[in-house]
Amino acid sequence: MENILVIGSSGQIGSALTPALQEKYGATNVIGYDINPYNGISGANVSIKGSVLDNDLLAETIARHKITQIYHLAAMLSASGEKNPDNCWELNLDGLKNVLNLAYKYSVRVFWPSSIAAFGPSTPKENTPQDTIMVPTTMYGITKVSGELLCLYYWQKFGVDVRSLRYPGLISWEAPPGGGTTDYAVAIFYESLLRNKYTCFVGPETKLPMMYMPDAIKGTLMLMETPSEKITIRTAYNFAAMSFTARELAQTVARLLPGFRIDYQPDHRQKIADSWPSSIDDSKARKDWGWDPRFGLEEMSKDMIFNLRKKLTSSPKPTD
Repeated sequence: MENILVIGSSGQIGSALTPALQEKYGATNVIGYDINPYNGISGANVSIKGSVLDNDLLAETIARHKITQIYHLAAMLSASGEKNPDNCWELNLDGLKNVLNLAYKYSVRVFWPSSIAAFGPSTPKENTPQDTIMVPTTMYGITKVSGELLCLYYWQKFGVDVRSLRYPGLISWEAPPGGGTTDYAVAIFYESLLRNKYTCFVGPETKLPMMYMPDAIKGTLMLMETPSEKITIRTAYNFAAMSFTARELAQTVARLLPGFRIDYQPDHRQKIADSWPSSIDDSKARKDWGWDPRFGLEEMSKDMIFNLRKKLTSSPKPTD
């Protein structure tokens, strides 16, 4: 029997992953752990209020609930990390090291997400290879490269079964935008339904790898269910679904919501986006554990609008 701890259960990924894990393993076997777990998002049967930096509480939780798997999702994202680089380093790396030390002590399998932020401006932008130059220019990206190497070290040195994916920009309706550079692709749906217009913080030709959250959850569970001997990448797998420009996304939204208007006012996040790849080669994930995404731009947009419209129905439409 699996007993699962989701650290960061109320965040963008955790709010979608926690219910999926409950459905698969049973509600009583999934424990939510978050600095703010009581916001009605995580859905975990048990929610523990705590920080990943609280090593004593984390150890007590793992021991008391006989945890066998940890999904460590707590992190400070790219744009927020540039405003608070010291906090970003502490949360993203010290938190990961806490989890890996406890995973070694209690023989726990770990999932930890890396990101396309681990790449940088010197990385090939098109069809970015699995093994390539990685010189990021953000503190968030630096913590992701460092975290990948830390995961590899704990696997090679201590045999900790830690697995990782380089997530592209993630789009979901379950949680609002959370401070990431790719969050324009989430905010556009909120604003299109609430106001029928949106001011985008990246330029129209900005092209980035993206993924709809159901595909991200599907791939994460596939990776964690794969027998250990089939896992050939112990840093982080390249992971991809679709790539599109901000303009292409806006045009798709406008087709589905006639009258939608967009304007572009790039800010400091444009420079971050420009340092990241436009498309990703995820052939290793496809070969090793059968990765195959379901959602493209059109399918994602239709599903996003359908679900987000239901979510926002009870909220009054803002006035300009």
